[in-house]
Amino acid sequence: MATGNYNEAVSIIKQAILQSQYRAAKMLTGEQLSLYYGIGCYVSANSRKGVWGTGAITRISEQLRRELPGLHGFSEQNIRNMRLFAEYWTRYLNCSPSASELQLTDTKKHIDIDTFSLARWSPMSAEINRDEFLGISFSHHMEILHKTKDINKILFFIHQTVLHNWDKYDLRDVLNALKNGDYPNAAANNFLQTMPAGNARKAVGMFKDEYLLDYINVDEIEVDKPDDVDERVIEKAIIQNIKKFIMTFGKDFAFIGNQFHLEVFTEELFPDLLFFNRELNCMVVVELKKGAFKSGYIGQLQTYMRILDDKVRKPHENPTIGILLCKSANKAFVEYVIRDYNRPMGIATYKTAADMDDKMRRSLPDMDEMRRLLDDIPNSGD
Repeated sequence: MATGNYNEAVSIIKQAILQSQYRAAKMLTGEQLSLYYGIGCYVSANSRKGVWGTGAITRISEQLRRELPGLHGFSEQNIRNMRLFAEYWTRYLNCSPSASELQLTDTKKHIDIDTFSLARWSPMSAEINRDEFLGISFSHHMEILHKTKDINKILFFIHQTVLHNWDKYDLRDVLNALKNGDYPNAAANNFLQTMPAGNARKAVGMFKDEYLLDYINVDEIEVDKPDDVDERVIEKAIIQNIKKFIMTFGKDFAFIGNQFHLEVFTEELFPDLLFFNRELNCMVVVELKKGAFKSGYIGQLQTYMRILDDKVRKPHENPTIGILLCKSANKAFVEYVIRDYNRPMGIATYKTAADMDDKMRRSLPDMDEMRRLLDDIPNSGD
């Protein structure tokens, strides 16, 4: 038998083994989740209505471990987690609207451990991917539940955990980067889908959904073409205030250039701004738009990113990140549009001096003090 045939046979057998191991692990995970859900319902029914006295969960945990030496996963905290798990998911997984109340209040003498394995899920659970739900561990579920109770966000992170095969520590890092569940400050992006977990976590925490470019004043800057007034003004103001812009954007950014020349197949392209981020070890290309977000802008940004990766990126650097800065954007629409793109990018909005009301102006730091601080920052070429 030729070596090539051996290699092919090994590959086929290995794939079957891994597939079988995954199925077995998923079955075990599903059984554990079903058991924990049943116990959680039982504990909730007896502890929430005062059937059990104070300290009952602690004593139950201690006695279980005495009677079943070597038992893991039944600490007092974990039993409380089972109760939280059951109380949250009952509304979505039980077989009828009334079943959720019955499950938690009337089953005081019996624990149903077949809820998941028998798929007795309600029509409300149609949006829940059952394989993904049962495919992650109880620890993963609790990491998510302790950070957010929003069902859409929970389902999103379940999917991402399965997609990227995150262990619970990877998942925890990503969730921690989102400021304890305070998601609105994060830009609409596809970082979690397109970047390794560590870099995705950093990128999510680094880029915001809105930037205040208060030093941009349309009236003070001359432009060549009326049609380009807003974009050209923004770009010129940023270049003239590059230190401020980098401080606005965040730490570890180095400015490479504006209207950076790219050429491929005799076509010339000029992305607005190009930076390098030392923390992420990648270029960051920023494209500026004068109005509301349009889906067509993404194709332009993706083209810049591809050429930069093919023609400019060095071998040790990570793929380029693209940032689209628009005057306004419907975040839900943006997230819907970008979900199928495979290059990391974010879409954010900006405000200029003209957009600020008196309250916002008063909240800004003293400009003389800001200028003094900026003057103290050494130039990149020093």
